[in-house]
Amino acid sequence: MTNTQTWAPLEIEAKGEGGVDQLLVQIGQLEGGLADTLVREKGLVFRGFGITEDTLDKVLDHLLPSRLAYVHGNSPRTKVGGNVYTSTEYPQEFDISMHNEMSYAHAWPSRLAFFCQTQPGTGGATPVLDSAKWLAILDPEVREAFAGGVRYVQNLHDGYGLGKSWQDTFETSERADVETFLKGTGAEWQWRRDGSLRVESQRSSTTKHPVTGVEVWFNQADQWHPSGLGDDTAAELYSILSADELPQSVTFADGGEIPAEYVVQIRDRGLESAVNVDWRTGDLMLIDNVLLAHGRRSFTGDRRILVAMSD
Repeated sequence: MTNTQTWAPLEIEAKGEGGVDQLLVQIGQLEGGLADTLVREKGLVFRGFGITEDTLDKVLDHLLPSRLAYVHGNSPRTKVGGNVYTSTEYPQEFDISMHNEMSYAHAWPSRLAFFCQTQPGTGGATPVLDSAKWLAILDPEVREAFAGGVRYVQNLHDGYGLGKSWQDTFETSERADVETFLKGTGAEWQWRRDGSLRVESQRSSTTKHPVTGVEVWFNQADQWHPSGLGDDTAAELYSILSADELPQSVTFADGGEIPAEYVVQIRDRGLESAVNVDWRTGDLMLIDNVLLAHGRRSFTGDRRILVAMSD
């Protein structure tokens, strides 16, 4: 683990020959139990237990009592098992900025588990960041500007176009299923003549942890804003589509434009303050999704990380 910070996730090394049964034994020996330990430490990294894709289910059944589907997820990924997904399919030459999983949604997972099936050739760490620290390191001007919340907009195509389709996003081909889901989210939506779906959702920019009560930065404005993608990518998108046609975009809750310099500050300070968790094949990390944001460093080689989540 590369780390110049005073905080890092708790690393738990296998005793003896390791194995999944030994992992479960050591989890049972955690002071206060798994739930209390995770809140206290924010993240746990398990190394040397020899976890494989074949034994992953047994581990996840213990760590994630109620595994969730990635419904309404905006990141490109592939489902590989029982609510287990590739962590992302974003091009490997780019970093992925810090975020709390599905913080743009009406409900989000409380826990995330990352499993390293294949370690990267070089790079490829998963950076993690204390979400309360992220809030604290932003300029007061930025925090104040976001106090009223944000508004996310998704334009989901019908099978052909930029970004994700509504079928992939909601894991269904039935419009009625999508509408049933959206009715419980507080979102506004509209089906377009070309079969696409537009969804608008107003959300808070921060939240409080249900156990500790600590307030944390909790939104994905920098990932939904073109300026967070880098100048060249943003310029290319704007040359093809108007701001209202982008696959995803974000404004302040009142519809006001978010300044590009705010977006860059949020993205860059998050990445600069994060702690890198480096991967070896068979490693597994469990994080509290409210207390910790996560991202991805660029890499070479055949890195394959699987992810699962629970409420």
